[in-house]
Amino acid sequence: MTQILSAFAVYFIIWWTVLFIVLPIGLRTQADEKDVVLGTVESAPAKFRGGRVVLLTSIFSALIYAAWYVSSTYFGFSMNSLPRIVPDFGRT
Repeated sequence: MTQILSAFAVYFIIWWTVLFIVLPIGLRTQADEKDVVLGTVESAPAKFRGGRVVLLTSIFSALIYAAWYVSSTYFGFSMNSLPRIVPDFGRT
């Protein structure tokens, strides 16, 4: 059960990060469409396609998660494999 929750947590973090990458893709603002609705800013989306954003985010996140899973499970890559770039001030 812990492995499933951990896998879901990693996927959720990846999904949330990818969401902010996918949001501006294909975005047309009201200024681009030259149809600014009174009371809104020009940079507001003309047509927000939430379903498309969620679908693209889910697909890209699944691909990134699969790459992470394969690299950690089959190739033994982990966070400990990364070089330490912060000095350890605890050791003297």
